Amino acid sequence: MKKSKWLATLGVAVLSLSALTACGGNSSKNSGSKVYNYVYSTDPNTLDYLATARATTSDVTTNGIDGLLENDKYGNLVPSLAKDWTVSADGLTYTYKLRDGIKWFTSDGEEYADVTAEDFVTGLKHAADVNSDALYLVQNSVKGLNDYIEGKTKDFSTVGVKAIDKRTVQYTLSQPESFWNSKLTYGVLAPVNAEFLKSKGKDFGKATDPSSILYNGPFLIKSLTSKSSIEFSKNKNYWDAKNVHVDGVQLTYYDGQDQESLFRNFDDGAYSVARLFPTTPSYKTAKKKYGDSITYGQQDATTYYATFNLNRTAYNHTKKTSDSQKSDTKKAILNKDFRQALAFGFDRMSYQAQSAGKEAANKSLRNTLVPPAFVQIDHQNFGDVVEKNLETYGSQWKNVKLADAQDGLYNPEKAKAAFEKAKAALQAEGVQFPIHIDYPVSQTASVLLQQAKSLKQSIEKTLGTDNVVIDLIELQEDTYNNISYLAETTAQNDWDITTASGWSPDYVDPSSYLDIFNPMLSNSQTKNIGLEPGKDAAIASAAGLDEFTKLVTEASKITDNVKARYIAYAKAQAALTDSAVYIPTISLGGTPRVSKAVPFSQAFGWSGIKSDRYYKHLKLQDKPVTKKQYDKALAEWKKAKEKSNAKYNDSLEKHVEK
Repeated sequence: MKKSKWLATLGVAVLSLSALTACGGNSSKNSGSKVYNYVYSTDPNTLDYLATARATTSDVTTNGIDGLLENDKYGNLVPSLAKDWTVSADGLTYTYKLRDGIKWFTSDGEEYADVTAEDFVTGLKHAADVNSDALYLVQNSVKGLNDYIEGKTKDFSTVGVKAIDKRTVQYTLSQPESFWNSKLTYGVLAPVNAEFLKSKGKDFGKATDPSSILYNGPFLIKSLTSKSSIEFSKNKNYWDAKNVHVDGVQLTYYDGQDQESLFRNFDDGAYSVARLFPTTPSYKTAKKKYGDSITYGQQDATTYYATFNLNRTAYNHTKKTSDSQKSDTKKAILNKDFRQALAFGFDRMSYQAQSAGKEAANKSLRNTLVPPAFVQIDHQNFGDVVEKNLETYGSQWKNVKLADAQDGLYNPEKAKAAFEKAKAALQAEGVQFPIHIDYPVSQTASVLLQQAKSLKQSIEKTLGTDNVVIDLIELQEDTYNNISYLAETTAQNDWDITTASGWSPDYVDPSSYLDIFNPMLSNSQTKNIGLEPGKDAAIASAAGLDEFTKLVTEASKITDNVKARYIAYAKAQAALTDSAVYIPTISLGGTPRVSKAVPFSQAFGWSGIKSDRYYKHLKLQDKPVTKKQYDKALAEWKKAKEKSNAKYNDSLEKHVEK
């Protein structure tokens, strides 16, 4: 979702198209109806949209379930099930008025019940009762929710969500959040019908059963077959049907193995869009036949990265041959200079060239967790302020540029200098070299395997195999997912370094990125770096995360001054970059494609799940979009977006109670 999304990396190789162009096309196989046809890479493990933050679920359910607000095509938050809202003067109480006549429907399109304010209360209670992995979004935001989750009270009526009447739902916050509304598209704050939920019991949201949930959104899930297909049909009784321009969506399972099948199926008319891979033989054909229609979308808010496992305990998949190798690797990974050496020694241009080709390898590179242009501070990009703070951490960071679409980190000389510092310290501890780093990868995902080999080659070339060896562990896809992206606990993280995951913001505030690595937060995502959330402070300290922890905690306390808050988070981002517990790689966007989607017809958003994977507003055309058409549409969209955002921001005051 975008998503409070903990994202699987296979999406970079395959599904980034939908983030770039919004996706779509005609299908001659559907009696003249317009159907978006493409691929998906990972089955949802549940359809319980309230219980998970994973994109594998939200990318599917967002098309069937609407919440209070949604994004328009310029990124503004506009009414969805709520027709209007008000905010108390102290910023603590948000009251939403629901539209009249909104209905729940079964997967067969039969009317089930009205959507009421009480459904939102039921939804949040269900999320809390099943310990949703999306609770971190709201646990400390909604008044009383944390006490309920921690068992300090069993009375959910003490939680700050109320049905004032059938058409009015109200949230009371623990503290002001200027970004609260940007959380409202997520499943954890979506409604659910209490009677239906009770009738389904443990089968509510069963992964392969579309009838296990109700629908109030633009599409109904008609079928979902594991590792085969997902099919949607238009909800003909949808309250806003005039803005649904496709009759259905057909997604076919793709394991990443046959890259050329994407273009082949587009060329045959079976797919509406195709991600192109310049390293494959078919690219010459694509360029010859569709050269004027190969376009590159903008980079979006999703950041992918490599992460280090700071506390590995599982060794079921390893090439290490002794306990001493395991111990030496763990000590090395806890050394900040060692991690910086790998970060500076990683040629990310070469890495991304395996996916996008040399010509476009830079177009999706990202150098920080928070995108540099995500927010502005006194008309400066967030990343510009981070750069100035980063220089205070040492000469290695002087003149490092963090802007998107260029490799600001790769520097073999800096890598060697950092490694020499690390080696001296580690040898004093008795560590033997070379250090062996286990790096698992799916054996069927061709692009990911090529990228893994590129990472291995650049680091070993820079530092020498007498110092560092990257051991690729090729695994069957399900095994790979279970020890990385789908690992539920740190004990299941069976790797030293992985590129299995990425992150999209949950709301428009730097905390949405930076809090995921805060070792002190019990609802953080530090399991991505091998730390049990809120419990492994000693290991975090040993890894050199104390400065980041202090700064990100201080920033979170600033709630009454947006500028001061952003400045504080820029300092925290600089400290996190210096810690090198992760290495940013790429964003979504910036990869070549051909598409039949009308450019910029779809919803847009820096955060939330009502944007690139939400097909409500998508318009299609019969012929592929040309570069000329795309560039013209982009220029017009940027101009219109600036005006629309300014008008929207000016209008926010009307919602504040006097």
